[in-house]
Amino acid sequence: MSVSHVSNSSSTSKPILSFWKIWNMSFGFLGVQIGYSLQNANTSRILSAIGADPHHLSLFWLAAPMAGFIVQPIVGMSSDKTWTRLGRRIPFILGGSIVSALAMFFMPNSGNFATLFAPLLFGAVMLLLMDTSFNVTMQPFRALVSDMVSDKQRNKGYAIQSFLINAGAVVGSLLPYALTWLGVLNEPAPGQKVAPTVIWSFYFGGGALLLSVLWTSFRTKEYPPEEYAKYNNLEEDNSPKMSFMDLLKNIPTTMWQLSVTQFFSWFSLFLMWVYTTQGLAQNIWHCLPTDSKSASFNDAGNWTGVIFASYSVFAALYSLVLTRLTDKFGSKNTYMISLIAGGVGLISMMFVHDVADKNLLFFSMIGIGMAWASILALPYSILSSSLPARQTGVYMGIFNATITIPQIAAGLLGGFVLTFMGDKAINVIGLSGASMIIAGVMAKIVIKTKD
Repeated sequence: MSVSHVSNSSSTSKPILSFWKIWNMSFGFLGVQIGYSLQNANTSRILSAIGADPHHLSLFWLAAPMAGFIVQPIVGMSSDKTWTRLGRRIPFILGGSIVSALAMFFMPNSGNFATLFAPLLFGAVMLLLMDTSFNVTMQPFRALVSDMVSDKQRNKGYAIQSFLINAGAVVGSLLPYALTWLGVLNEPAPGQKVAPTVIWSFYFGGGALLLSVLWTSFRTKEYPPEEYAKYNNLEEDNSPKMSFMDLLKNIPTTMWQLSVTQFFSWFSLFLMWVYTTQGLAQNIWHCLPTDSKSASFNDAGNWTGVIFASYSVFAALYSLVLTRLTDKFGSKNTYMISLIAGGVGLISMMFVHDVADKNLLFFSMIGIGMAWASILALPYSILSSSLPARQTGVYMGIFNATITIPQIAAGLLGGFVLTFMGDKAINVIGLSGASMIIAGVMAKIVIKTKD
């Protein structure tokens, strides 16, 4: 049954949900982020190990934003029109997680398929498949919170989601380091290309993704069509169906305003994810760009996971106070301060030059964690109140273009930027910090909010 055929003349407020109901509806994002963080911290490491040129790494990473750019609007539009026994968004969340987990099991083993495919080709295909299915899974999670929570609980709903995302990121980022500490080999075995710590981390991540999504799928009951219509004052809609082009023409003004800040913040994040391992390996462990299989390079790869986990810890803690900060200072001001703090943190990474001082990077991660928590929650909180109830999913999918387009730009330009920066990846990290500061300034200047 379609919501658009339900007639109801009076609206009823959505019920106030308990903490655990909000927690359960986003719990699957914990597992999704474990997988996503493993990908962020280890994709460059895997691709380098199976033969990728550092100047081409950003091109491989284009798989993620390209998949999101195409898939998320389609999934959003489809889920807006889907009503099943499992719900409206849950079927997409569940289906995407199954494919994601399978891709995670295969990607670190790309070198084992050399007799069938070139390892780099197989790895690139698995990366594309993994990213596509991650996007199928993640987009409905955003729309699910908007569907289920009342306006009074909107900030709380996205803050809890942000906390779970960051908790998952901590686990995913730390897995290779933890397995090394437990005695698993952190260098490729003879005849192998990828370290066993990475392979077993991806196995664990795929399993965790499936289990957490199953928890959300069976513990969350979405509103049926009649109830959803009642809570959103949706009456019978006899107007012509809107085409995708019509939807684009009617994009809410708030989305355009947010897109400016989104461009600079996600341009920054993409460069950080792609070049941190190489930056640390060169700047702190003093590796050559060709040392991708050395013990020092793999130590730098593990440390990338550790500091990525730490910024996720700081982001998770910051997300706990984010609602209070936005209530006191306003969403826009909180967003601005958080992004500028992230930019300062990124730039400060350039000034750590020795393995003995590597712990100083934890101070850099405080600012990056503040920025990451705000990026995960505040744009969606600001946007969701301006979206029409019938098209929440598709507009959330279209909004994903403000994430994917800057990453595509960064991916296409990454190799040129690295060359321009004298092949020093740490300088690219400094550029990403400047981009994040610009994002904070744009948040203050461009975004118009009621608070």
